[in-house]
Amino acid sequence: MKKKYILLMFMALIATSCKKDFIDLNPTDSLSPDTFFQTDDELEQAVAAAYAPLRDLLINDYHTSETRSDNTHYIPNPNNRGTATVYQENVSDWNNDANNDYVNAVYYWCYTGISRANIVIGRLPNAAKATDAGKARADGQAKFLRAWNYFKLVRLFGGVPLYLTEVTNAADAFKDRSTADQVYAQIIADSQDAIKELLPPTKFPQTGEATKGSATMLLADVYVTLKRYKEAEDLLNTLPAMGYDLNANYADAFVPTNKNGKESIFEVQYLQGTAVGTQPNTVVFQFLPKTTTTVLITGTAFPSNTTGSGWNIPTFDLLADYEPNDKRLDASIGIAEGTYDASFVMTISAVKSPVNYVPTPGKSYTAFIKKYIHPPFVATTNSNDDWPIYRYSEALLLLAEAQNEQSESPLVALNKVRVRAGLPASTETDQGKLRDIIMHERRVELAFENKRFHDLQRMPNGLSIMQAYAVKAKQNFTNLVANAFDIEPYKFLFPIPLPERNLNPGMKQNPGYSF
Repeated sequence: MKKKYILLMFMALIATSCKKDFIDLNPTDSLSPDTFFQTDDELEQAVAAAYAPLRDLLINDYHTSETRSDNTHYIPNPNNRGTATVYQENVSDWNNDANNDYVNAVYYWCYTGISRANIVIGRLPNAAKATDAGKARADGQAKFLRAWNYFKLVRLFGGVPLYLTEVTNAADAFKDRSTADQVYAQIIADSQDAIKELLPPTKFPQTGEATKGSATMLLADVYVTLKRYKEAEDLLNTLPAMGYDLNANYADAFVPTNKNGKESIFEVQYLQGTAVGTQPNTVVFQFLPKTTTTVLITGTAFPSNTTGSGWNIPTFDLLADYEPNDKRLDASIGIAEGTYDASFVMTISAVKSPVNYVPTPGKSYTAFIKKYIHPPFVATTNSNDDWPIYRYSEALLLLAEAQNEQSESPLVALNKVRVRAGLPASTETDQGKLRDIIMHERRVELAFENKRFHDLQRMPNGLSIMQAYAVKAKQNFTNLVANAFDIEPYKFLFPIPLPERNLNPGMKQNPGYSF
């Protein structure tokens, strides 16, 4: 009874003493959406959160943007027919549906990045303690990230819902699909803002944040995709003055000690280690052969590599496309020799160069991606390699493409890439042949950087290339299901995820897909 009396007296005191500002509902000892997003430092933290989904995206994007092409495939896993294995195989085999978790993850991680960018952009007007420069820096990076994510979405899925403001209620959460043209218009607007007003110039060494050069490259990539070649050329010609250039050797572009260097225009950042705050790259180990030990490749044995690897394996169709003496072959790809068990797990006995490779009698062999393997590793599946999104060599090849499509000579830009690779300069003048040469250069220069499927989408002969490759794939790959590599034009767009359509029944599915 005494306790109840004391409690009642306390409540009465509060009731009689309250004024309008007596109770502050915003706690001072923890972060709140109402008090955060105020200073330059807080805006910088919010932008960092918008970068973070890129790492999650990359764990899935190589399925949709690389193994979906003639560049890579997978090592079969006949004794593991779990859903995860089957879904990953289906993307590579061109027979996925709208339930595929790996395709759907790309969709959702892009929208996660877009959502976080929208929050930053929408909160900027109320950032009372932030400087104008801090606001501009945050706005530019957020708009770059929003544009890049929408560019990934529109190429993979076509027209998608356009979310440009923070979603704060259920009514705002469900939008109809915009047209592809509308999505591209927003990508262009965001990129132009980032270039003209918001992002700082590139300074070396770079911090890993998006810069004016990053946004310039993104917009040029968009313009080439839309066949707006003159606008792309004008943008690409501004990059050398920003300090970008090629490294002396191709392999140097991927060495961790050269992160964010002069060849890097934008890359996803990783930090090797086991301490709190590190962000090691784990995805590159998925590209190694399934094996009982990786020690001959990595210098450190990773026993877990019997189940979580064997993906994104270079095809021998790609290996055959490298010209003699092309330095990029040995820098990008290795060959593992050994013996397979019934599950295609290899006991590796030797690692060899693919240059002039001759199989050892009695040994099985497989190619693997080498360009992201840079020992030493401090822990199992713990790499310090960044992931390149845009490199200056791609800028040169986009410039060559834009010039060639305008009937200008692309040889200066094209040959800068070829000569660096140890190849003779091209003297070709025929526009059609140059178009094929440039696309060949993109294939081998940018191999395993998630570019090939997007190139096939926009190439006039992309369908015929994949249909011809499908014939060889059906002959060479084991354990394929009956409908594997049934290449149809509609499959150059992925289906809108079924869970998304179940939540938003108004969203129409892409043509050709049954649900």
